[in-house]
Amino acid sequence: MMAQHEFDDWPGHNAPARRRRPVRAALAAVLVFALLAALAAGGYLFALARSFESKAATISPAFPEEGLRPVTNATGATNILLLGSDSRGTGGAASAAGLPHTGRSDTIMLVHFPGDGSGAYVASILRDTWVEIPGHGSNKINAAFAYGGVPLAVLSLEALLQTRIDHVAALDMEGFKGLTDALGGVEVDVPVPFAASQLKGHHFAGGRQAMDGAQALAFVRERKAFADGDYQRVRNQQAFLKALLGELASPQTLANPATVWKSVGQISPYLAVDDSLDAAAAGRLGLSMLRSRSGDMHFFTLPTLGTGRSADGQSVVLPDTAAIAALAGALADDDVAGFVRDHGL
Repeated sequence: MMAQHEFDDWPGHNAPARRRRPVRAALAAVLVFALLAALAAGGYLFALARSFESKAATISPAFPEEGLRPVTNATGATNILLLGSDSRGTGGAASAAGLPHTGRSDTIMLVHFPGDGSGAYVASILRDTWVEIPGHGSNKINAAFAYGGVPLAVLSLEALLQTRIDHVAALDMEGFKGLTDALGGVEVDVPVPFAASQLKGHHFAGGRQAMDGAQALAFVRERKAFADGDYQRVRNQQAFLKALLGELASPQTLANPATVWKSVGQISPYLAVDDSLDAAAAGRLGLSMLRSRSGDMHFFTLPTLGTGRSADGQSVVLPDTAAIAALAGALADDDVAGFVRDHGL
């Protein structure tokens, strides 16, 4: 900040003050501030983008052959396949990058951004959902990773939902820990109280409560404490993601460059993306999420008919084919909002 005597040396400082209209003077001040802020933000965002691209790994290949895929979305909507792996401290930052070779994904979500920018829709797909895997018959969707890595998983989901997946991102859940702590904790609305098997001696009460990184990690991992197992784990993951995104998009976070920088630095090493999801594309999607805020983000689970047994005796999740066909139509028409409303999700 300049000292007063430095201002005194400016030409005209001691000249008689001219009368100005307060509104015009205020407008000029706002414009100058906006220009300076834009210049600062430009350099900051460039550095932030470089940090993201230098730390995040690339999934290659991420997509199947073009001739096997649905056509590009004509509505302007964007679909992202979000995959979660869980190294549980053994895989470290390399876990997400190695997802195509691990043969499994613990979390599968389709994130849909409507063409008009009206919010976002996140559909969780249970990993044991019984689907058709091209070239391999019927099996759990998770088996697609073992048979053909991320490209076959993309192909299987595109066939199931009859829609094109534009981007793929894989995240090791270990990254949630550092990101949560970088934000100073996240307040989550816990749907069902439970005693954590992942964090000995800790009990998650129902309702809103603050979580640090270790607690957040235990919360999104827990499955054994629930009668419906993976179903409740998915609901918990949705609750945490909604709270996390709300915190990331909060004015307090966005107004603090140090927090944003630290958050990107914490999550990027645990992230792997397809080669078209560079910093610019991620920035555009990030702006869509910021505009929608967490209140306009709708989470639901791909409709199922419960659990059952496959012909070879596996315990599987049975898909609700009629409801999934309706979702496919909604994705084609870019009216997932209508699907969510009509199905009470």
